Amino acid sequence: MTTMTDTSARFREFKMPDVGEGLTEAEILKWFVQPGDTVSDGQVVCEVETAKAAVELPIPFDGVVHELRFPEGTTVDVGQVIIAVDVAPGSGDAPAPAETVQQPVTPAQPEAEPEAPKGRQPVLVGYGVAESSTKRRARKGVEVPGPAAAAVQAEMNGRAAAVPETRPLAKPPVRKLAKDLGIDLATVTPTGEGGIITREDVHAAAAPAPAEVPAQPVAAPVAPAPVAVPADAAGRETRIPVKGVRKAIAQAMVGSAFTAPHVTEFVTLDVTRTMKLVAELKEDKDMAGVRVNPLLIIAKALLVAIRRNPGVNAAWDEANQEIVQKHYVNLGIAAATPRGLIVPNIKDAHAMALPELAGALGELVTTAREGKTAPAAMAGGTVTITNVGVFGVDTGTPILNPGESAILAVGAIKLQPWVHKGKVKPRQVTTLALSFDHRLVDGELGSKVLADVAAILEQPKRLITWA
Repeated sequence: MTTMTDTSARFREFKMPDVGEGLTEAEILKWFVQPGDTVSDGQVVCEVETAKAAVELPIPFDGVVHELRFPEGTTVDVGQVIIAVDVAPGSGDAPAPAETVQQPVTPAQPEAEPEAPKGRQPVLVGYGVAESSTKRRARKGVEVPGPAAAAVQAEMNGRAAAVPETRPLAKPPVRKLAKDLGIDLATVTPTGEGGIITREDVHAAAAPAPAEVPAQPVAAPVAPAPVAVPADAAGRETRIPVKGVRKAIAQAMVGSAFTAPHVTEFVTLDVTRTMKLVAELKEDKDMAGVRVNPLLIIAKALLVAIRRNPGVNAAWDEANQEIVQKHYVNLGIAAATPRGLIVPNIKDAHAMALPELAGALGELVTTAREGKTAPAAMAGGTVTITNVGVFGVDTGTPILNPGESAILAVGAIKLQPWVHKGKVKPRQVTTLALSFDHRLVDGELGSKVLADVAAILEQPKRLITWA
């Protein structure tokens, strides 16, 4: 949610927006401006990291930076002012621009919201918004955004109208846990600071009512700290704060591992013909300008296998006790980044020709490595590929991305002795591992999918006959 408040006719404040639906906080990674710098409408002033991704924030008005309210590395609640801008420099006497970043200060009793200006309002995405009568529930230590701010939040999340702000406060992993357990968050009593529902609250709500059963113990996260610090004088240990993307990954993987019954199957195969196809495609003029590698052929093979076995492309709806069959494939690609593992996905990958898929795959990987992946790019995945072979690993037993039914692990491709046409010859060999949710994918279906992928990679011409 992007909101602005006039501290006077001259100074305006920019608050930490909710850059992803339901997020309650973000860490300031880097400031791109300093007090005294001139900024213009739409200029990126800082980069923040949420539980989903790193995002650059543009300022929605012109002026001169007066004050940065928080230093880099600080986790800030949504709605707190992060920067003050002098929108009328040189007019009248006013305090000189701050020379250093100010430390967070507990805000005083909030003043009444100023009357929202009529007509078009400057917002983060550059569009006007309509006023709304909805209000956001107050959180401890955070100024409550007004009606116009709620409309701006809706605009940022791609909705035409503001979402009612009676929605219970909870982070995305907690919402996912509640959905998997069939718990309505509106019925859960929050115990977190500021009225936020925690994982323990959801577990408590899911416990049988007659018995006083405490919530399942959950490992407590490491206490936040600005930087990693030695745990003792000798420097034998270092404690690193768990937050942002890394914290979200940990919560999601624990939830997936203990919610979906995982089954993993393996197959070792000869991919020599696939490697020859990759070499030929690199010389093909129709593939000019896109990156061609074995992962591209593997991705296409998985898409063909899903078309032949559509039941694997589904999700489990715990609340309604239904299997949701997906008639599209948003193909997730697990990407290792400096901030941890993320899984952006290629929307509607099933409808892409090979050159288009290659372009989308290259763009996805590049964006992820640069830390520019948007939260929307990591939502809505149906099936995922994780390429552990780039690290020289033969294979593994991957954990499902929450909400998905299957994940394919690709091992290293190595030259090995292999029986080919009755003789032992050196061939390019790899191992695939397919993990799937046994609630909706039985052994027969999972085996067929894995066998189809292997058959295509052994004989790539099947891409033509089966597609």
